[in-house]
Amino acid sequence: MENHSLLQRLIARPEFGPFVLLVVEVAVFWGFNHDFLSPQNISNILAFTVELGLIALAMTLLMTSGEFDLSVGSLFGFSPVLMWTLFNSGITSLEVGFLVALLVAALIGLVNGWFVTQLKIPSFLVTLGMLLVVRGTALFVTDGFPQRTWSAEGSWLANILVGDFFIGPFRIYMSLFWFIAAAIALGYVLTQSRTGNWIQAAGGNPNAARARGVNVSGVKIGLFVLSSLMASFAGIISSLRTSAANPNSGTGYELEVIAMVVIGGTALTGGRGTIIGTVLGILILRVMRNGIVLIGVPGLAYNIFIGAIILGMMALHSWLERRHQAGT
Repeated sequence: MENHSLLQRLIARPEFGPFVLLVVEVAVFWGFNHDFLSPQNISNILAFTVELGLIALAMTLLMTSGEFDLSVGSLFGFSPVLMWTLFNSGITSLEVGFLVALLVAALIGLVNGWFVTQLKIPSFLVTLGMLLVVRGTALFVTDGFPQRTWSAEGSWLANILVGDFFIGPFRIYMSLFWFIAAAIALGYVLTQSRTGNWIQAAGGNPNAARARGVNVSGVKIGLFVLSSLMASFAGIISSLRTSAANPNSGTGYELEVIAMVVIGGTALTGGRGTIIGTVLGILILRVMRNGIVLIGVPGLAYNIFIGAIILGMMALHSWLERRHQAGT
């Protein structure tokens, strides 16, 4: 009876569905093409996972507080453009340009948070407007052309952020360790800290949270700043790894990131979030993108699979939630 109860609690967890889906996904792709689990392909999956994953981790906390940030994709493209423009024009060193890009991103997050919390404008509208402003600025500054990046070869900053090495046959980028560190830190904040309680309270019942002394506005502004910083950091990492700073980079990433978070089990309405679930959601979509190409499905069909997974996972989460509330 105790084992049965433990199984019920395990199945009721929001991470259970994504975990099963990921296992099934890996098994199916490996069944179609045994190269799917080759060291080279696993290395490729991990390299691409990190960049969107960093944004998704911060988005998890923001969505748990009941807000969205649609400007992350534009910041992903804008921050590298700003850094390389400053560096290539001789205004700053690469390291100072990196810090300036992060500071500007933090300011953009602060503006988003202020509009949402002080002017009471829905975050969907505020960050949609910011998306257009930031993307438009990147395109205007560059005339729509990618920035030159190759002159930074050998930079210690590039080595720290995206330096690569081999563990046996696996090629590992330093950015993977940044992702793991961020996942552990934010997971701790969300589930083991007082700040995590504030975040969940702000998303679950903000009026009750205020009545208990929680600075809901301060929490949300801080999370908007975190979201912008992580998007900026991820964009710079991608730029250094690929030697490209394209003002159009990150187009559509905001929706894919939200899909990762939702698939992982974070509630769209706020109040409940899971970093472990988000990591699973990140892997599900990254594995899907890689696997369908590897087995010969046209890459343009990727959005069809994303949509189907979102609908399926939402139905599963809803069913599990109803069973949990009914006590069955």
